[in-house]
Amino acid sequence: MAAATAKLQEQFDAGLETRADFTIDQPLSRYGAVDHAVWDQLYRRQAGLLAGRANDTFLAGAAQIGLNVAHVPSFEAVSERLMRATGWRIVAVPGLVPDRIFFEHLANRRFPVTWWIRRPDELDYLQEPDCFHDLFGHVPLLTNPVFADAIEAYGQTALAAHARDPRTLTLLARLYWYTVEFGLMRDPGAPNGVTIYGAGIVSSKGESIYSVESPAPNRIAFDLDRVLRTRYRIDTFQKTYFVIDSFGQLFDALGAGVASRLADPASLLDAEPFGAGDVLAGDTVLTRGTGAGWRDEGDV
Repeated sequence: MAAATAKLQEQFDAGLETRADFTIDQPLSRYGAVDHAVWDQLYRRQAGLLAGRANDTFLAGAAQIGLNVAHVPSFEAVSERLMRATGWRIVAVPGLVPDRIFFEHLANRRFPVTWWIRRPDELDYLQEPDCFHDLFGHVPLLTNPVFADAIEAYGQTALAAHARDPRTLTLLARLYWYTVEFGLMRDPGAPNGVTIYGAGIVSSKGESIYSVESPAPNRIAFDLDRVLRTRYRIDTFQKTYFVIDSFGQLFDALGAGVASRLADPASLLDAEPFGAGDVLAGDTVLTRGTGAGWRDEGDV
């Protein structure tokens, strides 16, 4: 969620016809053999890594909407399957879109997916979300009715809150980051007691392993106010992961929970935020991290 970036401007300059809501027609003819090979390599790699680490609903959703193909999927075909499942569809965009536009799409059960895919030399790290991150990372869980409703509720709440007070964007970003992007879920049957559902983790080779197996990060039970006041990292693996109990809990937090807290956000906006690696006396700590490899600066 950010203003248009250099990559977005680059795509505008490439002659894509962009609508007022920042959507485009997926330019299927622009994908070459290298693009399709990158998708295939990334999909196979992540599917192998995520077995036993990712939430089962995610893995089933990826297969259900047809992402297990050896080429960049057709967004139209994916949308058709997704619509049948939960009434959501995906829309192609050139890259990151303005926050209000992003919220409007979510509030209307549309998920923006960047059309372009990373280069072969960017398999392990990419500054901006690409097609693989958006499509593989985010869309599979939209096949789950509870998760799908939670994202719609977040979009509606975020749109209203941002219109009333643009400063709430900081709080909204923290909530989205620590749940939709980098969330874990309790799972007593999993080897380490948690599974992955966040898109930023499932689309990353390194963080897929680090988030559930490394002793370095904290793993703390989800608490809405705690998350709204906690800074995060955009340049390294996370110092802290917040762990939900169920998608039902996530629905409550992304909908009525945050709507209630942002009706009068002054106390949250005025409070000193917590650092990304802080552990507080009131936290329910599942794993207290060693902090190995952490950098002291860089929280946002």
